[in-house]
Amino acid sequence: MAAGPIANFILAIALFSGAIYVGGRYETPARVEAVMPDSAAARAGFEPGDVIRAIGGSRVNSFTDMQRTVSGAAGSSLTFTVERGGETRELVAVPERKEDVTPFGRHRFGRLGIQGPKASEAKLVHYGPLQSLGLGTYETYFVVDRTIDYIGKLATGRESPDQLSGPIGIARVSGAVAQSGGLAGLVGLIALLSVSIGLLNLFPVPLLDGGHLLFYAFEAVRGRPLSERAQEIGFRIGLALVLFLMLFAAWNDILNLGASWGARGT
Repeated sequence: MAAGPIANFILAIALFSGAIYVGGRYETPARVEAVMPDSAAARAGFEPGDVIRAIGGSRVNSFTDMQRTVSGAAGSSLTFTVERGGETRELVAVPERKEDVTPFGRHRFGRLGIQGPKASEAKLVHYGPLQSLGLGTYETYFVVDRTIDYIGKLATGRESPDQLSGPIGIARVSGAVAQSGGLAGLVGLIALLSVSIGLLNLFPVPLLDGGHLLFYAFEAVRGRPLSERAQEIGFRIGLALVLFLMLFAAWNDILNLGASWGARGT
């Protein structure tokens, strides 16, 4: 039962690592070029020329690393380690929650309010096989971590369920990625979907692989399997949950599709 989800994670790592090894990655320094007035960065004391070295103790290697961390931390307090004039200091900022409608649907994110280096400063960095494998593994972990974080916030009411997508949304995103990101973008999307499928199958919901593993855990603790009646009830509940999730995701896809068309019209 665990083999399927594990295979999904392995495929994602292979795709992420292969794309990084073959095509490399464009990276820009995590340097502040400008600070927007009355923004979270301005209130925290950021200044042009600051170089962000770490966030919450985790090393920052590029401006993209900083953006990804800030994007998923709307409303949360972050401690930035910055280098200014040869000295290191710490700044605390709370990214503002923003919302935008993109070709990929409704997107909520955190914004700090700083501008980074120009695109012309980006450098293409190539990595060896082991480095690419490490980065591919981290990319997979990042997707899992962000997904679990979203589910946790969804359960506590801090996130909206309208970001859940189904087949319609996946098809629309695939088309947009094919136009804007080319082959590399599609490979990344396939890896992302593989991680999502593997993680979804591990949820402790009867009918999914995670549900079977949950039954096996009960059997290991009790010394005997659950009764057929209990398993039957569990599978029925699991089927109802899965069907509800599919219908809800399809409804979100329709709403997001209408929202994106409306945004194009305006």
